[in-house]
Amino acid sequence: MDRIDAMQAFVAVADLQGFAPAARKLGLSPSGVTRLIAALEDRLGARLLQRTTRKVALTDVGARYLERARRILADVEEAEGAAEGERIKPSGRLVVSAPVGFGRLHVSPVMSAYLKRYGEVAGELRLEDRMINLVEDGVDLAVRIGHLADSSLVARQVGDMRRLVVAAPAYLETHGEPATPAAIATHATIQFGATAAPPDWRFVEDGREVRVTPAPRFVTNSADAAIQYAESGGGLTRVMFYQAADALRRGGLRIVLANFEPPPLPIHLVYPTSRLLSAKVRAFIDLVIEVSDWHFGK
Repeated sequence: MDRIDAMQAFVAVADLQGFAPAARKLGLSPSGVTRLIAALEDRLGARLLQRTTRKVALTDVGARYLERARRILADVEEAEGAAEGERIKPSGRLVVSAPVGFGRLHVSPVMSAYLKRYGEVAGELRLEDRMINLVEDGVDLAVRIGHLADSSLVARQVGDMRRLVVAAPAYLETHGEPATPAAIATHATIQFGATAAPPDWRFVEDGREVRVTPAPRFVTNSADAAIQYAESGGGLTRVMFYQAADALRRGGLRIVLANFEPPPLPIHLVYPTSRLLSAKVRAFIDLVIEVSDWHFGK
């Protein structure tokens, strides 16, 4: 038994919570992964995993061993990287995930610049408005807007994003401009967001959070559709700054209730935990910081 291979198999099963996904990640058969872990358990004289028909769970011994195994594998990776030279050139395949609209407008140009700069890297940009599992989906790095749940991912904040309420100038001239969040109840509204998202619009008034639940005339999961309808005079809508930036620039929309906006949302680059960050991922992060201004919180 190769102990490093066995440790890698154990960590993969623990991370992916199954032998089959671990086998796919490692390019092995499920039976091959099972044999490696069985041999590791025999060597240690302790059971690391509890197996049932539905899931795989760590034992207490396995949980303690997992952290040590991660450190050992990171040290091995770091030693191998150092042996290859301190200046490792980015190469291989880089997979980046981002929200559809933000990715199209702001991440795609970075990927284009990245591929021009690093000719030995093949890039893939996946645009999707769902929360993915980076390890299971084979993603090296993701762009996420909003507060992050606790996880094993490493996060690097690279910007921030205002959430705005906007309306067409013609609509505001006809119906008046709301002076407080409570005044939204007297206006036509457009609800934009994921269908599972709460309908509340959140504001800050006198230092405390205020929630307003509009009764929208139009509901959509498309920012473009919400903004288009708002520009046509359909009412107030709540979107992120980058989504309304073009309409604001050309005067098709105007910001209202700016003094009641909640704090901007953080924009993070997230990637799986690793003490030794690959050159291709590090280079992408550095390029985002170098060429992009993702601070939409002003």
